[in-house]
Amino acid sequence: MNLKNTIKALRQKHGDISQQQLAEMVGCSRQTIISIESGCKNPSVEIALKISYALKTPMDEIFSLEEGKEKETFCKKIHEFFKFNKIKS
Repeated sequence: MNLKNTIKALRQKHGDISQQQLAEMVGCSRQTIISIESGCKNPSVEIALKISYALKTPMDEIFSLEEGKEKETFCKKIHEFFKFNKIKS
């Protein structure tokens, strides 16, 4: 499942931070930032949190699920999981 992100827009908003600068702030390679920003790679939770802190923006304002069948299936599974666990409790 791919995530959409607003990293590029946020880099520009926060003083035109370069991909290299963001990578240094996050502690990863520039190529990792390029891959995440372009949607070729999903970040680990750790990298996503570090990007969030670096850009001073909540994660849900940076990353979101792609619209479509994958998102619907994911949301349905989450809903069923919580419904099932509520009944069992």
